[in-house]
Amino acid sequence: MRAVAFRMLILVGASAALGPALGGCGPKYPACNNDEDCNKEKDRHEFCVNQLCQQCRGDKDCGDGRRCNKGLCEAVVGWCKDDSGCPDTQACVDNRCQACTADAQCGEGGRCNKGQCLRKGACKSDDECAQSEDCKGGRCVPAAPRSASQDAPCKLASVYFDFNESALSTDAVAAIDGAAECLRRVGRGAEVVGRSDPRGTEEYNLALSERRALAVKERLVRLGIDGKTLKTLPKGELEAAGHDEPGWAQDRRVDFQWR
Repeated sequence: MRAVAFRMLILVGASAALGPALGGCGPKYPACNNDEDCNKEKDRHEFCVNQLCQQCRGDKDCGDGRRCNKGLCEAVVGWCKDDSGCPDTQACVDNRCQACTADAQCGEGGRCNKGQCLRKGACKSDDECAQSEDCKGGRCVPAAPRSASQDAPCKLASVYFDFNESALSTDAVAAIDGAAECLRRVGRGAEVVGRSDPRGTEEYNLALSERRALAVKERLVRLGIDGKTLKTLPKGELEAAGHDEPGWAQDRRVDFQWR
């Protein structure tokens, strides 16, 4: 009888020992045998990896903009879905915010300027805005009405150029020096309006008038005038009125308009 009772005690002990493995409570979180052990709570969605519950097995378990690092999902620094997720001056390229290399990366109407995107309507200077706009607070906005030169106590004389030239003559230098003195006296900015006579193509004349305006602006800056107060405005042959050499000579000039 003692032998029978002893064998029964052994069987009872064995059953108790095998109970957890055969359908008991299972491993205690975060230990696990499978994914089901990790997700007994409704708000938990984890994976059983090496018998431990963790958020992810790989990057695909973490979703957009996140990666799996030692079982935890963490944000990827600089990740973007589109340009809206980047600083305004950067572009989203291959899901990373970075400096631009081409205008096409800066959105419709945008430009890439030395690695920085200038979005449509953004600007760093008046020269980057339309003729009827000024750059204010980094945006192109409608320009305030201009006052005529006669409203100022001094006159900004026109600067004249030789045929097909943007180089400054002695007379042109004298006119610009006088304009610099007037600008300092008044303390206002001005538009530097380049013009050409009608001979040549429209494209060539527009480029020539821009070179003339830039030549005048560059000398004014060398004379101490703040370049930010000057806006070059090439008009080419748009308002040319001459029909012969004396008239064309009057067309080849740069005018000033107070801002």
